[in-house]
Amino acid sequence: MATQPPLTLKGRALRLLGTREYSRAELERKLAPYEEKAGDLAAALDALQAKGFINEQRVLESVMHRRSAKFGTARIRHELQGKGLAPEAVLEVVEQLRATEVERAREVWRKKFGALSSDAGERAKQMRFLANRGFGGDAIHRVVSGGFDDE
Repeated sequence: MATQPPLTLKGRALRLLGTREYSRAELERKLAPYEEKAGDLAAALDALQAKGFINEQRVLESVMHRRSAKFGTARIRHELQGKGLAPEAVLEVVEQLRATEVERAREVWRKKFGALSSDAGERAKQMRFLANRGFGGDAIHRVVSGGFDDE
């Protein structure tokens, strides 16, 4: 039984990119332990970026579309910053998300709770749930207070 040769850095990167979009910084963190000679990883990632396999804009769009239905702006911003993306690009996505924050919070709230409660303890629970999902205070207050027609 023949053994397969170990994957190259480029092969490992392509395997990762086959599952989802990764930023260059994420790939550098994941692949650094496999770099045998200094500069090999940078060269492999440069080649993949030149061919369009690594694209920061696709990473931004992917995270925004995957996460916006479940999470608030603060949580998504934190995730994007952790991916090592350009601050200007993250700020642009955050501005887009803020425009829909109340609607997204309302939909998450509806799926989880469905009805307004007159019990203060239950409202506090709902507010904590939305805050843990990364929604802002104003959006949480508008949703939990029942201001559905205040757009």
